[in-house]
Amino acid sequence: MDHALAYTAGVLAMVVGIAVSIALHEVGHLVPAKRFGVRVTQYMVGFGPTLWSRRRGETEYGVKAIPLGGYIRMIGMFPPRPGTPAGMVGSASSNPIASMVEQARAESLEELRPGDEKRTFYGLSVPKKLVIMLGGPVMNLLIAVVLLTVVVSGFGVPTLTTQVQTVSRCVLPVDAPADAECSPSDPAAPAAAAGLRPGDTLLAIGGVPTPTWDAVSEQIRLSGGRRVDVRVERDGRELTLQATPIVADVIARDEDGLPVEEADGSFATVRAGFLGVSPVQATVRQPLTSVPGQVADAVVGTVGVVARLPQYMVGVGQAAFGGGERDPDGPVSVVGVGRFAGEVAALEDPAGEFGLRERVAQILAILAGLNVALFVFNLIPLLPLDGGHVAGALWEGTKKTWARARNLPDPGPVDVAKALPVAYGVAVVLLGMAVVLIYADVVNPIRLTG
Repeated sequence: MDHALAYTAGVLAMVVGIAVSIALHEVGHLVPAKRFGVRVTQYMVGFGPTLWSRRRGETEYGVKAIPLGGYIRMIGMFPPRPGTPAGMVGSASSNPIASMVEQARAESLEELRPGDEKRTFYGLSVPKKLVIMLGGPVMNLLIAVVLLTVVVSGFGVPTLTTQVQTVSRCVLPVDAPADAECSPSDPAAPAAAAGLRPGDTLLAIGGVPTPTWDAVSEQIRLSGGRRVDVRVERDGRELTLQATPIVADVIARDEDGLPVEEADGSFATVRAGFLGVSPVQATVRQPLTSVPGQVADAVVGTVGVVARLPQYMVGVGQAAFGGGERDPDGPVSVVGVGRFAGEVAALEDPAGEFGLRERVAQILAILAGLNVALFVFNLIPLLPLDGGHVAGALWEGTKKTWARARNLPDPGPVDVAKALPVAYGVAVVLLGMAVVLIYADVVNPIRLTG
């Protein structure tokens, strides 16, 4: 496929995936709202001018021009001002902030029709409010779970297997270049001396089964200086060879198997057993039981990014306007996500090892990561995010529980309208961040392919 055509196809696939994710997020709000009897006047994907809409029953369904989110409009999001009868608007105020709050409250109450008094959002119980507001983020989490299940257990993930790909002929210094050749003075590698060959599958080392490459590495490291049996499968039959892994300087690795870097950028080393084999990497389907761990890791990683978002945004601003380097682990906009998908779809692969199957799996993994980000980000307890409404409902529940415990009158719904100035401020900040991220992803993007 032509490079430009493949890139465009990847971007379009991601655009569709994002649109579906947004639409389903709003479905997560819409279904329980209607189930609990709240009148929903609008269900919209996007913001700004309406491109298309159709009314079904009492709800207008549509698509808007700016695909950066979506919303459902429920009547009675804000309760009447305390002391004001339901359906009535409070008096005007000379305070501009108070006037802004009352204007928003008035616009919310204008939608009430006779008989709607029991169909408002503010009139719901706390548990029902929580179900509605958590419905959207939970929907994104479910999408991520489904996508990761398809990727991990359907397509499989690149995994280091126990099959031997290469056998070193000699032992080279740990800092030797990748293309270094063996010299007559270099000692023979233990694997070559033992008769190991490419294609052998390592079954056990020193009598300890090695079902994974991590297990192989662990046994090799522990066997330095000792003669051990190495049981392998070769051409359908099992063989037992004897090898003596030497004790040498090897690259230190963390608990995830990644090289440990020193402060100067070099790799840390440790003294451990060395055999002289490297594994075959293959795409291996993982059991369904591995999916929860994958999802948990994704959520924890995303929480870390969100917690450091102000710090990351400083770096993004410097990269966008000062030419600095982008942090590859930092946030990106929808433009950046689209570029990722385009790069994956158009990746050149002369060896033919990254085919359509691998490209689809990678794009689905990117979309899963985006849905995890939507889940985490929307739970931030600030309006206008879903987490802000969740926080308001929890505060309402706390107040009502306290009142019941002390035999006090029901305090009624929490007046979320009072937090609107904060919501507008947060919205401005989020919009500013989105603009900076989009600009950075255009002029100085993070590239998956370097």
